[in-house]
Formats: sequence, C-alpha cells, structure tokens
Amino acid sequence: MLPPDLSERARAYARGEQRPVRPRDAATVVLLRAAPAGPAGGVEAYLLRRHRQMSFAAGMYAFPGGGVDPRDADTTIRWCGPAPRDWAERLSCDESLARALVCAAVRETFEESGVLLAGTTPDTVVPDTSGDDWEQDRRSLVAKELGFADFLVRRDLMLRSDLLAAWSHWITPEFEPRRFDTRFFVAVLPSGQHTRDVSGEADRVAWLRPADVVSGADAGELAMLPPTYVTMQEMSALQDPAAALTVAESRTITPVEPAATIDGDRAYLTVELG
Repeated sequence: MLPPDLSERARAYARGEQRPVRPRDAATVVLLRAAPAGPAGGVEAYLLRRHRQMSFAAGMYAFPGGGVDPRDADTTIRWCGPAPRDWAERLSCDESLARALVCAAVRETFEESGVLLAGTTPDTVVPDTSGDDWEQDRRSLVAKELGFADFLVRRDLMLRSDLLAAWSHWITPEFEPRRFDTRFFVAVLPSGQHTRDVSGEADRVAWLRPADVVSGADAGELAMLPPTYVTMQEMSALQDPAAALTVAESRTITPVEPAATIDGDRAYLTVELG
C-alpha cells in the first residue's frame, strides 16, 4: 500500500488534478561480486540505504546510480567496448543518450561506491582507487566541479563499456512528484578494487545476497522501490557474477512503469512485467 502522501497524490492524479512531470534520464548499476565461500554459493549485490532526508526514495535501499549529467554525452570521452551506436540499439534510444547513459552508469558507480570501470588500455582495469588523490577527484565529480571526460583525460583512462550489460528499463509512476527514466545495468566488481562507504546520499551500505534482500523486503526489514525488489528477485538464482552478464545479454528490455490502483480508501502500486 502507498504511504499517505503518495496515496493522496495518486488520488489527485486519478481525478485529473495533477499532471505528470517529465522523467529525467538516469542510470543505475547492480554491482555484483561472488558470495563468500560456503554451501550457498551465489552472488552478492552492493546496496545503499538512502538518507531519510532525501527528497526521493528516502530510507530506501537502492543501487548506485543517478541522473544523467549533460556532460556525460561528451564525445571526446575515450571509449572501449561496444560503441554508443550499439548501446543505442540495445537501449532503444538515440546514440547521444546511449553514450550519456553508459557514462552516467560508470560515473555514478565511482561516485557512490569508489569502483571505477575504466582502464589505461582496452584490456586493463584500474587496480585501486583508494588513495587520497582518487578521493579528491571523486568528490569533485560529485560536486560537479569536474566533468567525467576531464577526469578520464587527467587520469589517461578510457571507459570500459564492455564491463557493463543492460538489464532493464524502469520509469517512475506518473503520479510521483519526482520521476526518472532509468536504465538498469549490471557489472562485476573488478579484481583488486574495493567498495568504500563514500556516498553522501546514503547512511548505510552493504553487500547482500539477492535472495536475502527479497526476504528482508518481504519481512518489512528492508524498504525498497519495486525496481530494486524485482531486480533482486531476478538475480536470486545466479550462481556467479559472470553469469549475470551472460543472462543480461539474452534479456529483452522493455520499459516498465508501475501504476497506482485505487481501491476504496486505499491505493496500491501495481507492476506489469513483460
């Protein structure tokens, strides 16, 4: 059931008293690693719990991600892996937006976890991003004092788009006051790199098994929006991180937009998956 504020907004929208705002293009990344050795096996996903003071998804568990910065479409960014035109076909958008979405995915992952999907050559990945100089650059990116293209040039790096795979496409419901048109990607934690609790938007970060995320949400212990819950359901059966990339390549990506269902004095969010 929707909380009271959103329930009332959904009712107002249903009565024609509210108009939908235009969703902002965004990208989010499900960062995976192998679960600790044991009989269960499988994978763990990196999640952040957003501060309760945030204007969107406050107190919710989510993956690293955020809105596209206009500078993410910079054509001077050194690039290896599938080209923007290939991503445009996969993501069902134009080439400029595809470039921006992939760059936003890599940039936001670095900003919110300290993990960078880039290397000095097409077959290398930055081995470590934990130094003070890296942290200074990360903070400058978060503050938008530094563009992603300039950051890569400064470091003599190229974006590794081949380390990402597209997973799904979700659009915030029309009655929401803040809306995002979000492409979900999946990536494997590069060897040698480690996540850091660096996001100013989160009050907790954790590596969790997808099945545990789902059960925690079902028990009311972990709050999250439908895209996070559904994504963790879909990844619960994965036995190793690399399998996620293989599975992603075979998925059909169509936009999913939850809607409000009004039932008497209650309002529910419904999701129709393709």
